[in-house]
Amino acid sequence: MAKLDEIAAWLQKHLPALIKEHQVPGAAIAVSVGDEVIDYAAGVLNTATGVEATPDSLFQIGSITKVWTATLIMQLVDEGAVDLDAPVRTYVPEFRVADADATEAITVRQLLCHTSGFEGDIFTDTGVGDDCIEKYVPTLAAVPQLFTPGTMFSYNNAGYSVLGRVIEVLRGKPYDQCLRDHLFTPLGLTHAAANPYDAIRYRAALGHLQTKPDSAPEPAPVWSLARSNAAAGSMLAMRPRDLLTFARMHLRNGIGPDGSPVLSPASIAAMRERQVDLPYLGTMGDSWGLGWEIFDFPETTVIGHDGGTIGQSSFFRAVPEHDVAVALFTNGGDVMQLYLAIVGKVLAEVANVTLPPLPTPGAATPADVSRYLGTYSSDVADVEISQDDEGRVWMHRRMKGIHAELGHVDEKIELTSLQGDTLITKTPIHGIHMPHAFVGDDGQGHALFLHSGRADKRVGA
Repeated sequence: MAKLDEIAAWLQKHLPALIKEHQVPGAAIAVSVGDEVIDYAAGVLNTATGVEATPDSLFQIGSITKVWTATLIMQLVDEGAVDLDAPVRTYVPEFRVADADATEAITVRQLLCHTSGFEGDIFTDTGVGDDCIEKYVPTLAAVPQLFTPGTMFSYNNAGYSVLGRVIEVLRGKPYDQCLRDHLFTPLGLTHAAANPYDAIRYRAALGHLQTKPDSAPEPAPVWSLARSNAAAGSMLAMRPRDLLTFARMHLRNGIGPDGSPVLSPASIAAMRERQVDLPYLGTMGDSWGLGWEIFDFPETTVIGHDGGTIGQSSFFRAVPEHDVAVALFTNGGDVMQLYLAIVGKVLAEVANVTLPPLPTPGAATPADVSRYLGTYSSDVADVEISQDDEGRVWMHRRMKGIHAELGHVDEKIELTSLQGDTLITKTPIHGIHMPHAFVGDDGQGHALFLHSGRADKRVGA
């Protein structure tokens, strides 16, 4: 506990200054070593109201929700109700995508580890009723298939919404209620909310957005994304300490705070098994398990997940070897630099783990860029990769759909070499020089996908 006391003192001294430095309106953090937990918060939940952040304040955890959804699925596996390698249509017959063969082939496992291969950033709003996920699934019928199921990784929010429907069908109740009955209650959570109607009962953070690169973060126009994407991470909110209660269950081999089993040891182990490797992306994990993002650091293996909603960002890391977990929640600003400063400090002190620095651009331009040039597309954006007369490589991203509606601006950014077929933006995007990997082959010597965690498929020369 002495080490945690030192971390607590360090946070009290430095967190207020760090959030000010990085223009983060408010932040909350919790750290656990074994069964001992500390938490701390600084700043405000909403710059328009000035309400202060406290350790009990709720922040949206975004896509960290996917680990909760995966846990709900694995509980069904424990009960014999789900076979991970069975087609999704075994449980949700109405599930279909545009490719008929893929529709029949896609398995529960492939949804869990983002290898199903269909376009994944589908945020169709089907209302706020308890039937919103049921209504969402049929909207995927025209969604294109990017690659054969099971052959590569492409982050897929829509796939987790489908998993939410699998849970609803087998449990006979809405996803929100499944969270409460099968995780909130057995874990004894006191500050967790499955939707805005629950969150309003607590001190809840509002996200903040920057309308221009150098402007101060401003309150977001809405609190959350559509409820239809709840199982992917559009609504779940909690305090950091409650996320660590969930983490402690995973680190204690599935045992909850009261000593009762929440998940079997076999399922705990299965969730951490590597299912698919990622291309080199610099800012993401090395592989993916069943819900977990897996990081191969020199010192040890780290598991975790990040989350981002409308102006809120969350970071979660656990080090099973050292029985350590840390959760950092924020509501705007330069969150990646804050993550490196705070989570980097914590992991170094209590787990002897050094976070790698963010990748930075070099001066070199690839000698031969013909493989990369062309247009790539997804539901999020159209991206053109071009080369100017001086040999420089440019990425022109034109936003579409909800991302354009929320004010994400079109960008034209120079790319330089990073490693192999991975290039990196010369100027930062939201404070990060973003790596982009060019993978696959279209049969004519060109990359088939532009990969930034999500695979955007080539649509033109």
